[in-house]
Amino acid sequence: MDASSPPRVRRPAPAVWVCALALIAGCSAAGSSGGETATRQSVRREVVTRADDLEDAYQKVIKDVLPSVVQLRTGNGLGSGVVYDDQGHIVTNAHVVGVARTLEVTTATSRSALAATVVYSYPEQDLAVVKLDRAPDGLRPATFGDSAKVEVGQIVLAMGSPLGLSSSVTQGIVSATGRTVTEGGAEGGTGATLTNMVQTSAAINPGNSGGALVGLDGQVIGIPTLAAVDPGFGDSAAPGIGFAIPASTVRSLADQIVRDGRVTASGRAALGITGRTYVDAEFRPAGVAVVEVTGGGAADRAGLEAGDVITALGDTGVTTITSLSEALAAQRPGQRTTVTFTRDGRERTVEVTLGEQEGPPD
Repeated sequence: MDASSPPRVRRPAPAVWVCALALIAGCSAAGSSGGETATRQSVRREVVTRADDLEDAYQKVIKDVLPSVVQLRTGNGLGSGVVYDDQGHIVTNAHVVGVARTLEVTTATSRSALAATVVYSYPEQDLAVVKLDRAPDGLRPATFGDSAKVEVGQIVLAMGSPLGLSSSVTQGIVSATGRTVTEGGAEGGTGATLTNMVQTSAAINPGNSGGALVGLDGQVIGIPTLAAVDPGFGDSAAPGIGFAIPASTVRSLADQIVRDGRVTASGRAALGITGRTYVDAEFRPAGVAVVEVTGGGAADRAGLEAGDVITALGDTGVTTITSLSEALAAQRPGQRTTVTFTRDGRERTVEVTLGEQEGPPD
């Protein structure tokens, strides 16, 4: 259809409108009657009751969970976080804290901002834990749910501080689960490939990052992290397509950080190389050039060397460093696969046992 021509709407005949009304009101072929009026009133009462029940459910969740959602302020801007325990630990996104070591936190009960320190940031999964220097009385930890129980179509609320508007709530549904997405590296993004993400139609705007995606049972099912962008509209946010780190991943990594001060078991497969995207003579991405091989890592044990150009992992072709990250995201540590690469103009294939991705040093 030409963009300048308005869509043509065909208005249904009056009989169609009457039929639709009959389906809603329960009227019969006999026409209007006392029975029809009574049925219509009953349907309306039921609809109102159901709407009231849903509204009550929304308000109960907001009352229970919103006090656990905080606003974070660093030198680079604002974000959100979720109270993880009564000791003052707060989970958020790594891109929210950035390179900051200290930040300010505004809780639901604090009259002024509270000082906090970054415990550990794990950009590979865009997750970080910060800790209040002094946990105030009445600090309310959120309850994190089981990601395996999250279902498509489930109603969810996103809570955070979009555009600096603290304690804001939007609603939507779970649109999909198990998504693998790659975060941009610009504007503070980590550039990480994030696995098993929860896709939602709830609005996620700048400042929502690090907040809470909550089910109607009051459990946090994810940490809103990024919104999809639409290349056709100048990389602006694509409405209704946002992604959240699943609660089970948050719990696993946050527990390690709280206990050990760092991520000790990421659960993410690693090849053990430093690489860059390789371009061919026509300047097209054609693989990943190995810059450095980690001693004792998976690639080292398989015999890969600096200068090799990786073109496939298993059956998945590799053309860029991002495509290699996405291929690794589908694997598990300890899994055996193959690496296809070129060396001195010759293509070779070796078997490799994948290692586990480590976090940055303290």
